[in-house]
Amino acid sequence: MSSPATFPTVLRQLLRTHQMFLSYAARHVHRLDLTLPQYDVIITLGNTDGMQPKKLGEETLITKGTLTGVIGRLEDKGLVERRASKNDGRSQIIRLTEAGRAVYQQTFPEHLAYISRLFDDYTAEDVAKLEADLVRLYQAVNAARGDSGGESADD
Repeated sequence: MSSPATFPTVLRQLLRTHQMFLSYAARHVHRLDLTLPQYDVIITLGNTDGMQPKKLGEETLITKGTLTGVIGRLEDKGLVERRASKNDGRSQIIRLTEAGRAVYQQTFPEHLAYISRLFDDYTAEDVAKLEADLVRLYQAVNAARGDSGGESADD
């Protein structure tokens, strides 16, 4: 285990990398006149017949409180629509419109290529180790969140 003195450096680097990554991804998405949360919804719905809002919130990186506004703005742009669920008339399904599906199909492969350039200098082993380290960190954070007894960021 690392000494506690190294944690501020690691945390700072983690946060800097996160912020830089979001900025990099946003630069590409903003050319589509979308925000990152809006694009997150589009790519999450891309290969589906739609999702209930709760499931969409779980699958995206968007908090529950923000998701309603994001969906509303995407509706205003004509990219998503809300439909009554065939199984439960009280619940809704959020799905891409034809225009939304076209945005997804035309932009997602390009977006993946844009993001993947960040890993050009990584070997397959580097990527596998990075993924394993991130999964381990995620699991540690998730376990600590559960032990804290406090509300999660999504509550």
